[in-house]
Amino acid sequence: MKAAQVTRYDKNNISVRIAEVEKPEPDRNSVLVKVTAAGVNPLDNMISRGEVKMIVPYRLPAIAGNELAGIVEKIGAGVTEFQAGDRVFARLPLDHIGAFAEYVAIDQDALAKIPDYLTDIEAAAVPLTSLTIMQALDLMHAQSGKTIFISGGTGSVGAMATPIAKAKGLTVITNGSADNKDRVIALGASRFIDYKTEDYAKILSGIDYVLDTLGGSETEKQMSILKKGRKLVSLRAMPNGSFAKRMGLPAWKQCGLSLAGHKFDKMAQKYGVTYNFIFVEANGRQLQEVAELFDQLKIKPSIDTVYSFEQINKALDKVAHGRSKGKTVISFG
Repeated sequence: MKAAQVTRYDKNNISVRIAEVEKPEPDRNSVLVKVTAAGVNPLDNMISRGEVKMIVPYRLPAIAGNELAGIVEKIGAGVTEFQAGDRVFARLPLDHIGAFAEYVAIDQDALAKIPDYLTDIEAAAVPLTSLTIMQALDLMHAQSGKTIFISGGTGSVGAMATPIAKAKGLTVITNGSADNKDRVIALGASRFIDYKTEDYAKILSGIDYVLDTLGGSETEKQMSILKKGRKLVSLRAMPNGSFAKRMGLPAWKQCGLSLAGHKFDKMAQKYGVTYNFIFVEANGRQLQEVAELFDQLKIKPSIDTVYSFEQINKALDKVAHGRSKGKTVISFG
């Protein structure tokens, strides 16, 4: 079968190589999935650059890709929830990625069934982002009736986070470019801030939760708008000690990440808030909850561009450098 591989870590080169590799076989608790579409994410480029080696040291060459949609072709003897012909999607387990391939063997605990109303292209855009939101809300201990600020909410993360947060009973505030305002309000945001004319740090205060999708200097700005004792979860800043402990990393990595993330912990202490970094994990149960929520509300993910598998490097470059109004997806059709 054909698969796109990361052959070496290179901070200046995010290209992958399409190669012929052996088709996998499912073990007792796994499902063989024929991939029909795969989502392309900044995480894919971070892996190629070697930026997540401290968290997951992949053995190279490794098949790239973190999320997919497809059709069950074969099941292991211990699989009870799925059968051949089922349409499924998944965020692949951290230590067993490989969505950019014609077939993938996936542990049944990572899988969920795709709602009928979603196409495979749409479904492939859902798992990683939606699970990020679900796991971030869990980390925040988010409660219905509270307010969340989602920074940079006009991209693919915001397009997924806004309706999920609203469905969980949260009041959503976000910011971005004004030409996206109507779309974001339609997704469920209660308030939209035009970043070109308004500074959210000057007009917001007493916010219960923040989902930081921007990182950099924006992380501290977002801490400043939180109520004392509340929580910020970042997708883009720096892992810290609490993250390393939560992920069950070895003691030496916990020590290293405690040092690396110390400035963010200190920053959070200054504002009397809690800082957490998140690296989304596979979770079929949570993804099935997302599927049911999507089915009730008929939520559709925003798709920016669809590329063929042969155009995988164009897709990775688009995610790295192109302005996006939604998800970039690879089609195997």
